[in-house]
Formats: sequence, structure tokens, C-alpha cells
Amino acid sequence: MASGGPKPKLAYIILYVRDVEKAASFYDAAFGYTVRRLDQSRKWAELESGATTIAFTPLHQRETDELSGAVQLPDSSAAGRGSVEVCFAYADVDAAYKRAVDNGAVAVSAPEDKPWGQKSGFVRDMDGNIVRIASYVRE
Repeated sequence: MASGGPKPKLAYIILYVRDVEKAASFYDAAFGYTVRRLDQSRKWAELESGATTIAFTPLHQRETDELSGAVQLPDSSAAGRGSVEVCFAYADVDAAYKRAVDNGAVAVSAPEDKPWGQKSGFVRDMDGNIVRIASYVRE
């Protein structure tokens, strides 16, 4: 890859969800993010999440490029997890995990210390997306 210009910045992580407003509200309550924007059509929401925006759009949202058509979803009958995971880092992983589960996240695995110097646990959101709740890796 050519190194002639500035490096790109990760601008958005977009989750495709059944109900945009409910998903934004869930992430607010379960993970501590404030909803920054919910458009009037309820087909787009953004969280106040720092340099990279976390956004939500409907599962069957049609992309603006007519050549790409509708977003293709993975086969939900397949075993295992999706191809993307969202990870949120917290100073107190146990408290963050409890908050998420207390606010409707589905417990997958409780936080535990990992050999690479991180403590992490996993939950699923209301649409089945995997969310890792973790500490930063200790060096």
C-alpha cells in the first residue's frame, strides 16, 4: 500500500439491528454510552463513543449504492458467532459486566483473567451481536 497520504481514520462501526431506537437505548443503559443522535425516521442512531462513532441502522436498510442492493445477513441458523465483535474496555470489568447483564445483555461468559494480560467476559446484545467487556491489555 502506498504511503503517500494521511492514514485513514476509523469513523464508524455500524450495527444492523431490528429496532434502532431500542438498540441505542440498550447500549446507553447496558454499556454506559449516551445516545448522541436518533434521526426522526428512527432508521439511524449514533452513540457518543469517542473518536469512532458506534451507529445503528435497521437490519434491512437498503444501501444508497443501487449496485450493492440490500445488506446480506449471515445465516442465523449457523452455529457459533457472527464475524464481528464489539469490545468495550473498562477499568472495572466485573462491574461493567454486571451492569450489562442487569440491563438486558445475555451472559455468554463471565469475566476472567486471560494469559495475555487482559480480563474479559462476553455478552450478547438484543440482536445477538457479541460484545466483549474487557480491560486494556496489561504489559
